[in-house]
Amino acid sequence: MSNETRRPMKGPMGGRGPGAGIMPGEKAKDFKGTFKKILAYMGSYKIALVAVLFFAIGGTTFNIIGPKVLSKATSELFNGLVAKVSGTGGINFDRIGKILLILLGLYVLSACLSFIQGWIMTGISQRLCFRLRKEISEKINRMPLKYFESRTVGEVLSRITNDVDTLGQSLNQSVTQLITSVTTIIGVLIMMLTISPLMTLIALVILPVSGTLIAFVIKRSQKFFMAQQEYLGKINGQIEEVYSGQNIVKAFNREKTVIEEFDVTNAVLYQSAWKSQFLSGMMQPIMVFVGNLGYVAVAVSGSLLAIKGAIEVGDIQAFIQYVKSFTQPISQLAQVSNLLQSTAAAAERVFEFLNEEEEDLVAENPVKLETVEGQVSFEHVHFGYKSDKIIINDFNCEVKPGQTVAIVGPTGAGKTTMIKLLMRFYDVNAGSIKLDGHDLREFNRSDLREFFGMVLQETWLFKGTIMENIRYGRLDATDEEVIEAAKAAHAHHFIQTLPGGYHMELNEDASNVSQGQKQLLTIARAILANNRVLILDEATSSVDTRTEAHIQKAMNNLMKGRTSFVIAHRLSTIKDADVILVMKDGDIIEQGNHETLLAQNGFYANLYNSQFEEITA
Repeated sequence: MSNETRRPMKGPMGGRGPGAGIMPGEKAKDFKGTFKKILAYMGSYKIALVAVLFFAIGGTTFNIIGPKVLSKATSELFNGLVAKVSGTGGINFDRIGKILLILLGLYVLSACLSFIQGWIMTGISQRLCFRLRKEISEKINRMPLKYFESRTVGEVLSRITNDVDTLGQSLNQSVTQLITSVTTIIGVLIMMLTISPLMTLIALVILPVSGTLIAFVIKRSQKFFMAQQEYLGKINGQIEEVYSGQNIVKAFNREKTVIEEFDVTNAVLYQSAWKSQFLSGMMQPIMVFVGNLGYVAVAVSGSLLAIKGAIEVGDIQAFIQYVKSFTQPISQLAQVSNLLQSTAAAAERVFEFLNEEEEDLVAENPVKLETVEGQVSFEHVHFGYKSDKIIINDFNCEVKPGQTVAIVGPTGAGKTTMIKLLMRFYDVNAGSIKLDGHDLREFNRSDLREFFGMVLQETWLFKGTIMENIRYGRLDATDEEVIEAAKAAHAHHFIQTLPGGYHMELNEDASNVSQGQKQLLTIARAILANNRVLILDEATSSVDTRTEAHIQKAMNNLMKGRTSFVIAHRLSTIKDADVILVMKDGDIIEQGNHETLLAQNGFYANLYNSQFEEITA
């Protein structure tokens, strides 16, 4: 079956459209519930998570012991110098060397354990992302069309890209940082207490001062950060609009207005950006200043204790290192809090998608047909996108194998609705649509769609050779069969004129061939698929008269011997249709062949005559 779908549209500045991932600082609606689901997903990696916990704690612990061991070397060196000056002895370099070797071993061991922990945790997070992407990809194929029609392309794409990536990255960082930070705080606090409870108390008094000052700065800067994000989005939107509509701006001489609007937005962005950056930049100097006060207090109190002989000189050096190490994991825990919020928000959006309603892909007792004749009957069909708003009322029609049915009507009349019912993108509310005497609901959806071929106005070609794009209709087709299909579609001649012929590579948007050529390639693909029932959305509205004639010939070849449903915009192209369905406001108001409908002098006759008058004029 030849399926035509739209390419994803892009939003401002080339990024994805609305819903493109979570915003910084976005919070989950149900934090606890979402994390329970994440933990359930991670349940299959229990052994690996225990290993991460073990190696993270081990790596951090050996790193914490380091300053205490180094203090022994410092004390040994200091005592040796004192002894040498006093003439009672000298420096014991052998002992210092052994201490330093032990210290080196501890740091190497710590680095190895941290490396192993990082490797395992990265594997867990990426396997989780792989599983979620796989589930989302499979979920998309089970979801009803109405879901995608009610949401933007960017919103759907963001679930499988931005949100899963955010979940994987933030989960990887947050779990590791949480373990190491908590271990560091507990370990450093224990080591500080073993050196001197008094010095520990002095060091801890400094922390609330630092925290109070930072909280004050954060509170003042928050509103400027929010304004910066808001106006950054506005300025990006303005740039994208002006860039994409540059010809319209110039045509209406609106350059001055556009520049004035940009300047206003840019000025607000400038004010909020420099204030937010300046205030956030103050946090580091504040922490350094308060930290230096702490070092001075520790150094003074430590010196007094060393003079009294309560501690050694090396202990002062170790304690200063521990004070420095103590403040860092506290700030990391604040970062972990934000990371966990981002993780939960991203995960919540992913799980919401995975919990969306699915359509029934498999019938209870499915009909299995090797081939179909192409007889289609509509029996007392009632349908509405909402149950309380029925737009097709008691429609009946019998289509014999090989007949052509044209569906005509003004824009928004509901022509595409009929196609969606045939393909079972939606099911009828009442009545039935039958294929060769079998209700469409008796088929598995995938089996049913194998009997239909589609050529839509919106062409879809992927990045690859012309041969590969045509073969998409039937993957086991030989090169000769592909070429024969191209000849039937009147595409062979232009393909031969292209550099590389059938092996020419189409780019991502297939913009290196014309619109008419793209349409001929999609028709060739449908001819190769050789489906018994065809759905054709007339694709000649955006091409010139000569190309239109080629496409019409190709479509006539495609329709030979097949039951065809044609959505027609130009009524002159469907005069020979066996049945013409005339739609207005979602209802079928007339049906019959061209001559019968003209003789009725009704809505179809008015449509046809108005188009004929336009052509004559």
